[in-house]
Amino acid sequence: MSRFANQTALPSDIRDLQVQIEKQAAACGLDFYPVLFEMVNYSQMNEIAAYGGFPTRYPHWRFGMEYERIAKNYEYGLSKIYEMVINNNPSVAYLLEGNTWVDQKLVMAHVYAHVDFFKNNFAFRITDQGYDRERGQSIRKWIDTIANHAATMRRWINRLGIEAIEELIDTCLSLENLIDPQLPFAPHDLSSQSDTVDEESSEELPRLRVDHAYMDPFINPESFVDEQRQKLADDKEKKKKFPETRVRDVLGFMLQHAPLERWERDVVAMIRREAYYFLPQRQTKIMNEGWATYWHSKLMTEELCQDDEIIDYADRCAGVLVTQQGQLNPYKLGVELYRHIEERWNRGQFGKEWEDCDSFSRRNNWDRRTGLGKQKIFEVRALYNDLTFIDEFLTPEFVAEQKMYAFGYNPRHERWEIASRQFMQVKEQLLSSLTNGGNPFIYVDNANHGNRGELMLVHDHMGMDLRMDWAEKCLESLVRLWKRPVELHTRTADKDTALRFDGEEHSKG
Repeated sequence: MSRFANQTALPSDIRDLQVQIEKQAAACGLDFYPVLFEMVNYSQMNEIAAYGGFPTRYPHWRFGMEYERIAKNYEYGLSKIYEMVINNNPSVAYLLEGNTWVDQKLVMAHVYAHVDFFKNNFAFRITDQGYDRERGQSIRKWIDTIANHAATMRRWINRLGIEAIEELIDTCLSLENLIDPQLPFAPHDLSSQSDTVDEESSEELPRLRVDHAYMDPFINPESFVDEQRQKLADDKEKKKKFPETRVRDVLGFMLQHAPLERWERDVVAMIRREAYYFLPQRQTKIMNEGWATYWHSKLMTEELCQDDEIIDYADRCAGVLVTQQGQLNPYKLGVELYRHIEERWNRGQFGKEWEDCDSFSRRNNWDRRTGLGKQKIFEVRALYNDLTFIDEFLTPEFVAEQKMYAFGYNPRHERWEIASRQFMQVKEQLLSSLTNGGNPFIYVDNANHGNRGELMLVHDHMGMDLRMDWAEKCLESLVRLWKRPVELHTRTADKDTALRFDGEEHSKG
């Protein structure tokens, strides 16, 4: 399973602890894949973290740079990685051999909650690779898949050289956020029905129904018929446009339609597939970490901690939940919002009667003792991502209690400052940062722009300006794959703007 497996077997006391924690996690209602723990040292943990959690990745300079960054942070005492867990079936988690006994308990409880989230949250279903009917579980062999990608990359490197492969990987990584998060959930294309019927029916001009022929010139005058004829011609011309509708999965469009060589297509396909694998983790960072923190807190305080360990646990937990000024801590926000939801549903603070209540004292003392909190948080864990989680359950009471605020840049003082503590401003800024991961919405609009085989993309502005330097680098990467000029239509300073790169120079119009 792991290239460290022959040297990372668990000590017997840690194996016994795993059995204990697994039973208690299951008794609490957590439903997880089998978990394989491996014990690693600091250097191995840093290496795995640099590889994004996987023991083997394709060769690329960024992994080395990430390893240096993580190693230096540890050496200077700035950060320390206690555990890593992989969305796989069975899941693989790494324990740090330098952890204390309390740390190992906390980390293992945290891991089981993560694996429960991987298995049950809807967003992670896009990482399923099939279904095992015998075991009644999804097939997720991503450690093998990522290792196969690494082996394929190495074969191309041996044939073409490291420079060519790394250059293309750099190009693909600069475009890996240009995928469609909704694509894995889209229904299969059913448009391949009988084209003959559509073609025949499209030849008929739409006319208003008449009961008597002599009335036809009055009900369907020549001007109306000409208008319908022109509309029909426009519809036919629109169907000739390629693609017929805008495509959000830019990287997938390149994979299907760009003039790529076989080795280029292999590299693009692997980068895109890995981008979709990591997508749910980006979409559920707050929920996933909040869920794991909720359950490690519950298991540690109610089941696992001895009396003489509770202070050490509290110290570790405080380190996880501390929020630096001006930063969002997903662990803290996630766990507190789960607890807020649990309390609301335990007290019956939901439904029309609750929403219509405008009395502060009644809302403050509202307690119907419905006891539905645990059931609700399990439902939330399964059906929401960060965006819908915040949109649905963030309340004015929660924002006030957690002292949340919206911030903005003050050009007068040349610094970032608190802009508002009003609920709607706080919620809107948080939702804006989570929408599409904070990335702009870019679509392929025309693959034959100007009838010259050029690629035209459009930016759905939605109040988010593009960074021009990033946009220019993106255009260069797109030209590298498309091998013809690329144009991007956006808005700058409330004015329509076209950015263009022809392979040699950038222009703006």
